[in-house]
Amino acid sequence: MPAQQKKLLFCTAGVLSLACALGTAAAVGTQLWVRGTVLCSTGALLVNASGAELHKFIGDIQYGLFSGQRVRQCGLGGRPFHFSFFPDLLRIIPASIHVSVILFCTVLIVFALVGAGFFMLNAFGSPYETLHGPVGLYLWSFISCSCGCLIMILFSSEVKIHHLSEKIANFKEGTFTFKTHSEQFANSFWTILVCSLVHFLNALLIRFAGFEFPFSKSKDSGTTTGAVDLMY
Repeated sequence: MPAQQKKLLFCTAGVLSLACALGTAAAVGTQLWVRGTVLCSTGALLVNASGAELHKFIGDIQYGLFSGQRVRQCGLGGRPFHFSFFPDLLRIIPASIHVSVILFCTVLIVFALVGAGFFMLNAFGSPYETLHGPVGLYLWSFISCSCGCLIMILFSSEVKIHHLSEKIANFKEGTFTFKTHSEQFANSFWTILVCSLVHFLNALLIRFAGFEFPFSKSKDSGTTTGAVDLMY
């Protein structure tokens, strides 16, 4: 492949990696990971609410990795309540999973930046050997993509398996009991998915630039080595 085309591919991959790092950093700081509604089941049962009356007992909830907000409705109007995971909710959430999600987000940002730097080095300078060359480019992309997948898996299990929204809705509630009415992952969660796909795309761009996979061996080299061995 011509050098100019290789530079273009590496520049594209570097810009994509940088955009993923910035996008992940922005996603971590928002409250747009999960949006949903919670039903005040205690209040609804007390008045035997159904149909249109049931909407008076449905509140909203949204949260991210560090903080969030819920609107508590039990037939008396909405009452907003702001909360933070640290240190307020550490006793009721799966803290190890939550901290792991934050840790992998940090690793994703760091390796996306490292990958962007090495893509630019290979675009505008002579490709380095070992970790600075093709092997390193595959490695940074693989680590970033793997971290993105782990973030989605861990956070999904925290929300769906450990019923995170329901635990948050019932935080400091002694009289009323809330149940999850609906919930869906919001923009920041899908940003992580897009970043994972972008890092996978970067690995394909490296291949299109003409680099072989690190673990592939040329058949010619094996044949030549065998011929040399026979000579001796």
